[in-house]
Amino acid sequence: MTAPERGYADYQYEIYLRGLQDQLPPFTTDSGALEDVARERLGPRPYGYIAGAAGSGATARANLAAFDRHRIVPRMLRDTTARDQRTNVLGSELAAPVVLAPIGVQSLVHPDGELATARAAAATGVPMVLSTAASHTIEEVAEANGADGQRWFQLYWPHDDEVTASILARARANGYTTLVVTLDTWQLSWRPHDLDQAFLPFLRGHGVAIPLSDPVFRSRLPRPVEEDPQGAAMRWLPIFSGTAHTWDELGFLREHWDGPIVLKGILHPADARRAVRAGMDGIVVSNHGGRQVDGAVAALDALADVVAEAGAETEVLFDSGIRGGADVFKALALGARAVLLGRPYVYGLALGGAAGVEHVVRGLLADFDLTMGLSGCATIADIGPEMLHAGGGGEARR
Repeated sequence: MTAPERGYADYQYEIYLRGLQDQLPPFTTDSGALEDVARERLGPRPYGYIAGAAGSGATARANLAAFDRHRIVPRMLRDTTARDQRTNVLGSELAAPVVLAPIGVQSLVHPDGELATARAAAATGVPMVLSTAASHTIEEVAEANGADGQRWFQLYWPHDDEVTASILARARANGYTTLVVTLDTWQLSWRPHDLDQAFLPFLRGHGVAIPLSDPVFRSRLPRPVEEDPQGAAMRWLPIFSGTAHTWDELGFLREHWDGPIVLKGILHPADARRAVRAGMDGIVVSNHGGRQVDGAVAALDALADVVAEAGAETEVLFDSGIRGGADVFKALALGARAVLLGRPYVYGLALGGAAGVEHVVRGLLADFDLTMGLSGCATIADIGPEMLHAGGGGEARR
């Protein structure tokens, strides 16, 4: 028995073929079960930091419920035997409309952290976005991602222009092509999962590898990092947290980054309009996976209005609530150019390092590939709003 060629869907046949030798897949293929297994593996602090949400968790629940309200309307008798997921995002061709979202402090769930994610991203051909709050340096992650890896850099914008310029210069010098500026996390929200454990990783020296390796930031310290790492981490916190930035500061980033700039955290059409006027290249419609404002609008519910306001000038990506291939399909149908996958790949990281991340990404791409074909879409261009029926029922997912 040989697997028919179906592109990303081949992963399905790989798993079935291994079954002929009584081999089960190394990790579950069910995204809901994946979280459950990761929760059992991780302690309450790392699990709570990754899975937790702001306040009551209402926004995180709304993100998933919004996907359930939109239902795919499959079309029949179309030749979708072969599918093509390729798309162009911010001037670069992507093999699929999926990017690994910036998630910080990945060493909480696996010692290799972002290094493992970088290797898996390169192996699966998807871009990764490195968080400013990484457990490894800009340079180390670039090396792990390899010469052919596609990597973007996410900025938690410091309130020190020289430190910001230094970090951006390091990212550009190490092959990070796109800058993703997170707007919604200048101050941490009320997060019961972390508060009940009295756990903020940065105070313990986790997730600060990038600033603590930065020459400009290090020059600000009264003592070398090696002598007082906790003191250095404590000096970093007020530089990147606690004070809001404003629209008129965006020019500074443009002066210090010569590639595409994307603003992450846009939910209101008026903010999309301001991003366009500011000359930004892209927008990520996102509520930070429900981690910042309890009771906020579901990201998917905000997507179509932001796409309409952004027009053709500024590309719109989507983040918050992607769990499976159908979610990717729905976000694209509502106008997103690509999606950012978050928590699921980190659960894969927790279970198996780079192999776990690769399994999750390959599974998502296979699921999306099959969803495309079975819904009557052979290319990304075939996926439009007419493929959805809004207002469907069904139980909201966890």
